[in-house]
Amino acid sequence: MDTITRLIELARPAATVDKRCLLAGTTEMKIAPYGDTEAAFHFVLAGECTLELPGRTVQLKAGDAVLLASSPSHTIRTPGAGRVRPSVETPGTAFDTIRSPSDEEPVTDIFCGHYTVGSRSGGLLFRSLPDPLVVSFDPDDEAVRTLSTLMRAEALTEGPGTAAILNALSCALFAMMLRRGDLPGVAPWTAVTDSRIAAGIDAVLQDPGADWTVERLAEVAAMSRATFVRHFGRHTGTTVAGFVTTVRMMVAADLLTDRDLTVAVVADRVGYHSESAFTKAFRDATGQTPGRFRRDIS
Repeated sequence: MDTITRLIELARPAATVDKRCLLAGTTEMKIAPYGDTEAAFHFVLAGECTLELPGRTVQLKAGDAVLLASSPSHTIRTPGAGRVRPSVETPGTAFDTIRSPSDEEPVTDIFCGHYTVGSRSGGLLFRSLPDPLVVSFDPDDEAVRTLSTLMRAEALTEGPGTAAILNALSCALFAMMLRRGDLPGVAPWTAVTDSRIAAGIDAVLQDPGADWTVERLAEVAAMSRATFVRHFGRHTGTTVAGFVTTVRMMVAADLLTDRDLTVAVVADRVGYHSESAFTKAFRDATGQTPGRFRRDIS
């Protein structure tokens, strides 16, 4: 199983398309914060807009996808002449439609929604990503063009199954964002196109309980220790030890849902021979002890 597929299997994200925005002129749309287990996303199919976050502004254009792991309140604003106008929302069966308060032909087309993680592993995955994560796809890329076409077609139909299909397509968008290999220094999952670093990442995901020293991972990557450390840091923006711990905690969170496994067994499976050391690492990563985590999911 490849890295991205394994990550999504652990995280079990579910997608919901909340709005389709067809905007013209200078229009703004305010978006309320989402919950702790949710992450907002936006996918710009046409036109351009500004994403206004607390303390930061991001310019977006057609082909850009954004994931907001912390999902704070934010504003989408489209450029144009005249004063800024609030958007108008029309409720729908599968999603709501947001338009400018005028008869102008829309020039910006955006799908907005959120991902809900199906496991504590998903929360750890989101926290391992930059916030915001902005991926600029080529809108003429065949896969992106196909995805955009399918989303538009379903939005126009809005019939039986539209919500399910749009949500499934949004999950595909998430996988496409994770597998981008041209985002060096933001997260280990974006290094998958570097075959040497990818080999190390895959090895840890396949066997998180192994004794993954830097030397052993460098050997898997067919690189010297110093070269591996340098390349790993440049491609992932994290340390080897930090990456190994993140993977182990994601797998542990998944294993802890199986109540037939004791905490000691889970600890051993992810490379901790001391239950107390595992408990500390798990608490540092999630804010909960393994026991409390299990009680919360009961």
